[in-house]
Amino acid sequence: MEIKVAASVLSADLGRLNEEVKLVEEAGADIIHFDVMDGHFVPNLSFGAPVLKCMQTQLPVDIHLMIENPEDFIEDYANSLPGGRKPNGDIISVHAEVCEHLHRVVQQVKAAGFRASVAINPGTSLTVIEEVIDDLDMVLVMTVNPGYSGQSFIESALDKVRELREARPDIDIEVDGGVNAETCRMVRDAGANILVSASYLFGSKDKAEAVSTLKGL
Repeated sequence: MEIKVAASVLSADLGRLNEEVKLVEEAGADIIHFDVMDGHFVPNLSFGAPVLKCMQTQLPVDIHLMIENPEDFIEDYANSLPGGRKPNGDIISVHAEVCEHLHRVVQQVKAAGFRASVAINPGTSLTVIEEVIDDLDMVLVMTVNPGYSGQSFIESALDKVRELREARPDIDIEVDGGVNAETCRMVRDAGANILVSASYLFGSKDKAEAVSTLKGL
């Protein structure tokens, strides 16, 4: 599968967000990764739908909802895509750990026009998505405990990527957390085809080179 880079704006300079987004677009990023944190499910606060609405990009957006009760906010994000556009290849990722009725939430995401993704933390087994895997467009495997950018990479989480890729060669597998020049090859070799990069990409002086490194070019 084609290797893609998802640029996480969690590490962007929010005071010049659209300039930062344009830079990673020009560098060859394929997706904009938009981390939403509520201070409850994860120990941090980030940004929400109003910031997304102000963002300027034609790239697909992966809205990573690290929040409790994500089903209450899906419609807000469906109505807050950049430029007021309708979902078209955009993704919503919800965490299995907070969805009591995971199948229902996945169907809600798809009904809103988004590609559906479920995220799992390093301590969460793949068994939690067994009953919904056929409805998913993507699985997001966390290689850090979610909440902050710049954390150390948890290599053991890649076992889930290998297992998932062997079982489902057709599905997008995204890895998020600690992905940089040192870890990206392991991520690709494990079978992931979408690599989320935050501090490594936005902190790079040569962002095009960083994107090429992540893609293994």
